[in-house]
Amino acid sequence: MTALFLGTEALSSGDISRRALGHHSRVYRGVYLPRDVELTAELRAHAAWLWSDRRAVLGGLSASAWYGTRWVDPKSPAELFRVYGKPVPGIIIHRDALRSDEILTVRGIETTSPARTGFDVGRRKGRVRALIHVDALANRTGVTTAEIGRLIPHHRGVRGLVQLREIVDLMDGGAESPQETRTRLALIDAGLPKPQTQIVVLDDAHEFVARIDMGYRVFKVGIEYDGAQHWSDPVQRAKDIERLARLAELGWLIVRVSSDILRNRPWVLIDWVCQALCNQGAEWPVIARILGKCVQ
Repeated sequence: MTALFLGTEALSSGDISRRALGHHSRVYRGVYLPRDVELTAELRAHAAWLWSDRRAVLGGLSASAWYGTRWVDPKSPAELFRVYGKPVPGIIIHRDALRSDEILTVRGIETTSPARTGFDVGRRKGRVRALIHVDALANRTGVTTAEIGRLIPHHRGVRGLVQLREIVDLMDGGAESPQETRTRLALIDAGLPKPQTQIVVLDDAHEFVARIDMGYRVFKVGIEYDGAQHWSDPVQRAKDIERLARLAELGWLIVRVSSDILRNRPWVLIDWVCQALCNQGAEWPVIARILGKCVQ
């Protein structure tokens, strides 16, 4: 028996007794999970589908979680597309009509396609949060700007299309964390060109040196978000020092950003990046505007 199960089915098959059923957590009406199993966003999505008598289509963040996308809050309500049935606490019911090409069967469960999932998530209120989720979906599934954009003409007039068009233009599956998305967005919002993500750097012998979160390859300027482990873990710190030294030997300037700078002082990040670009020979007007002048 899988971790999640319908109580009626388990009782009928004899897999569990009524007494034992009482020692399980009820996720939704009739759907149970062992108390020692953590309820993830993926399990919540599966539980909601079981609650629907296996008739609904997973959508929104539940679809994203079912694809294995990270950063979906397990406490968020599950999301289903279902024409009939009353909403219940902990489940959001969408009643929009889905086109046949917007539904895929994923691990035995009907789920909105990656493109349709991105179409729905990208229209959610909150530009930054929407971009984080679409980036994560693209990183996991490989869904592209073009694939999501092709759905727009089929759904004229739905809410959130203005934001979606911007999200589709900004999305990048190279982002491997919410903070990387926020870092990239800070650069773009400051007027800098969209950086390339996950830049692979090789040495003169074509041996791998590093993979940089994002940056501008033509000027050899990289930008990396450093989580707490980069500052607190001595082993990681030593690796970072050696890695940065090798990149410097190859002419790269690396701008490192912490959570404090990104959250509270994003202008510091922008100044550092512009100065690095200036030092590497970039002559973009936006750099002169931000720095006041470009001093080599």
